Amino acid sequence: MPSETLGVLLLSGAHDRAHYAFVVAAGAAALGRDVVVFATNRGCIALSDDWSGLDNAERDAAIRAEGVAGLAELREAAQEIGVRLIACEAGLRAERLDAAALVAGTEVAGIATFLSAVGSGQIVTI
Repeated sequence: MPSETLGVLLLSGAHDRAHYAFVVAAGAAALGRDVVVFATNRGCIALSDDWSGLDNAERDAAIRAEGVAGLAELREAAQEIGVRLIACEAGLRAERLDAAALVAGTEVAGIATFLSAVGSGQIVTI
């Protein structure tokens, strides 16, 4: 089993990509990996309490109706199993998002913090 840290770089403001970023993060953490999700630009919306501003956000209700965990449930599960959430400070400013609107436990930091947290581990971009 890989033990290196997994970094998930979320750039997209699309629901399907944000949703799958948390699928990957929760799955890797469930396998015992350290995981850091770093959201920037429109991806920061996925770390907000109100993520309804994601593109195609209505998709969440449709997938939950099919028995698939929604974004909020995946994000909460990821946090419960130790996934570290970081919102990019510059990304928040670029999108005019308020850090106070982020889900509890989300850090605000820059790319250097993300890269330092991942170290020699893997980074996937979604």
